[in-house]
Amino acid sequence: METLKTKADESSAQQELGDETFMSAADLRNYMTEMQMAKATTSVEGMDRAEKARQDLIKRLSEPLNLTSETLRDILLPLKAKLRAAAERGQTELMVMRFPNALCTDHGRAINNSDETWPETLTGRPRQAYELWRDQLRPAGFRLSALIIEWPGGLPGDVGFFLKWADTKK
Repeated sequence: METLKTKADESSAQQELGDETFMSAADLRNYMTEMQMAKATTSVEGMDRAEKARQDLIKRLSEPLNLTSETLRDILLPLKAKLRAAAERGQTELMVMRFPNALCTDHGRAINNSDETWPETLTGRPRQAYELWRDQLRPAGFRLSALIIEWPGGLPGDVGFFLKWADTKK
């Protein structure tokens, strides 16, 4: 009778080993693969959302603002406060704008190569920001530089505009 009980116990143990509470090595590998695929799908969905947000930003920034005196005031007052705060921290430059390189007709090539004609490649609001510097901030002694600040996949990505106010070394 004891032999029958042992065989029943073995059968019960094998059933337990086969259910979801204990996976075989193959089951565990399949589970891991499914989990990795789920994470990759989530990552791809995240990348899709990020690309959609990027395209929305490009669309929004490609449309110039109607620069009324009120709009200029709404831009310049916070900018002056940020510049003052940066100067109080001892900084001599401040990034004042960041935008995708798609808003340059050459996707940032001229900026990357320090070509002096880089402003001619700007479109939309980055072009307006440059013109605002040229017409109002440069006469006040500010300098503007544009740099590629991100390199996705080793290619030029986002562009940053930096206002500078320290004396240049001669």
